[in-house]
Amino acid sequence: MKKNIGQNIVKHKIRFDLEIIASIIRNNSKVLDIGCGDGELLQYLNINNNSDARGIELSSSLVSQCLAKGLSVIQGDAENDLSYYPDNSFDYAILSHTIQATHRPDQIIEEMLRVANCAIISMPNFAHINNRLHLLVNGTMPVNETIPFQWYETPNIHFCSINDFKNLCRKLNLNIKREIFLTEKKIIRSKLYANLFARYAIFVVVKNELGANYEFEFANKALANPKRLLV
Repeated sequence: MKKNIGQNIVKHKIRFDLEIIASIIRNNSKVLDIGCGDGELLQYLNINNNSDARGIELSSSLVSQCLAKGLSVIQGDAENDLSYYPDNSFDYAILSHTIQATHRPDQIIEEMLRVANCAIISMPNFAHINNRLHLLVNGTMPVNETIPFQWYETPNIHFCSINDFKNLCRKLNLNIKREIFLTEKKIIRSKLYANLFARYAIFVVVKNELGANYEFEFANKALANPKRLLV
């Protein structure tokens, strides 16, 4: 059973991939969470990172939940409404498990790096070995935790792999400063087979001109805990 967000905040625990994203963000930062959902990450950052964390969310019911928690969230469509934010308004722009559901991922990434110095993007890896085997054996689109929808009802528009995302960043002349590969509850330390065995990936992306001078420190132990590392 999914834990209540209040319990997670009190215990300083949030969803695993969000915990990792939070560990990347420096204290006292200005953060925009695009597609912020019920505000789980925003609330954690406000409490534990002393961040000025704001959100934009398409669902009116989720926006209402955020506002009820005292979070600074507006209703909007990121593909159209990011253009209203001035250049360099934030330190970080976050897009969590949403990029595959956007019409133009390339334009979204460019807009994120216009409004923020750094983009943090998490995504499911559709090239995971289980998905490949399911398609090979059954000849049908897989349905699982990573892809929890039938093909005819899925909000996913672009079925993107880790390698696809890296290729897109190269095409856009962007610098991937961090790449973190995950199973459900573990971090895959080796990058060699990540496109095959990682269910999710988190990328920290900056413009190429910032590449050599933009460094990141991990604020908590999420990436250092050996129990959460896979070779």
